Amino acid sequence: MASSFFSDLKVALTQKKMLFMLLMGFSSGLPLLLTSRTLQLWLSYSGGSNALVGYVAIIGLPYTLKFVWAPLMDRYAIPKLGRRRGWMFVTQALTMLSIFALSRIDPLANLTLAAASAFMIAFASASQDIVIDAYRREILTDEELGLGSSLSTTGYRIAMWVAGGLAVIMSKFLGWNTIYLLLSLFMGVGLITTFFAPEPDIHKSRPHSLKDAVWLPLKDFFERPRVLVILAFILLYRVGDSMVGNMLSKLYVTLGFTPEEIGVVAKSLTPFSFGFGAFIGGAAILRLGIMRSLFIFGIYQALTSLLFTVLHLSGHNIVIFGLVVFSEDLANGMTSAALLAYMASLTNKSFTATQYALLTSLMAVPRIFIASMAGHLVDFFGWDNFFIFCTMAATPGLLLLYYLYKRHNPQTDILKAKA
Repeated sequence: MASSFFSDLKVALTQKKMLFMLLMGFSSGLPLLLTSRTLQLWLSYSGGSNALVGYVAIIGLPYTLKFVWAPLMDRYAIPKLGRRRGWMFVTQALTMLSIFALSRIDPLANLTLAAASAFMIAFASASQDIVIDAYRREILTDEELGLGSSLSTTGYRIAMWVAGGLAVIMSKFLGWNTIYLLLSLFMGVGLITTFFAPEPDIHKSRPHSLKDAVWLPLKDFFERPRVLVILAFILLYRVGDSMVGNMLSKLYVTLGFTPEEIGVVAKSLTPFSFGFGAFIGGAAILRLGIMRSLFIFGIYQALTSLLFTVLHLSGHNIVIFGLVVFSEDLANGMTSAALLAYMASLTNKSFTATQYALLTSLMAVPRIFIASMAGHLVDFFGWDNFFIFCTMAATPGLLLLYYLYKRHNPQTDILKAKA
């Protein structure tokens, strides 16, 4: 049984399309930190307040609204490049130009202009995510979704290390503006990957009109049983972790960690710990099934929030710092892989971009809206009680998952546990 499992895993990993998942994940992950944690560090070291750092999360608004324009990407195609590859190329080029624009600005001296540039990065990046998510769903078989999602999240986190750890370390020598300029060039990875990647061979026609592209995906999705419970689960599953994550940059600076220490420990560990977690998540789905994996990983994710209380009480302790960061990234990798695979399994390939965008938009709501108030919660509760509150905030999502699991039919689960 074990030998068969590892044989299937080896075959899947050697497929060329799995390499595309890794590289597209890199292209998708690179812009995110540039409008969130890396920008928060830039503002923190420049003297930005807790409230200002917290409000940076609002820049990510396009990630919660991308379902609005996703039907355009289901309905229309870019000439010669194809429906998926064409939109990927356009959105990646726009992301590159937007990052370059932000690299020419001092964010505190020109806050409005910097916010507008950062918002454009988020819009272009969210648009890129729409089409990459659709591409992943359409190019992979149902059985490959778990592993493909884990490789995509691994590439995502490698990019976040580049935009986080490497950027923070080098900021002391090059300055933040130069760092953003160089990072704009890294979007070339996505452009090159898009050029060589094949267009998905989907034997289903595009929606015949924009009206069909908007209405039919929603009709198809909302006619399903327990759909409101599913949506509530996706909304609440990682709400506590989203609040914690939005304030980590400020916590590290408050505890006196230097840019070099943050870059090496909090950022450079990420590709390995998150990637390891994502791999565990993908492999566990093959063995346990997606529902049980989500439940186990969700409990572990909630408990990691408490570890930041230990870090806060320990102060400037580099060993505790590394252990806590490793645990959080490991949990993030596991839950991300499982949740992405779960959402992909819910989509209809006739409307992949719109339905997946709807689900991932909902997933981003806690990170954008609820997490934007995290700075005020820290001021109100204090750091230790804030982390306890975030741990408790995971409970509603886990209860909804338990409800779905009890009413789940393994025989109809495309990601059911392997016997």
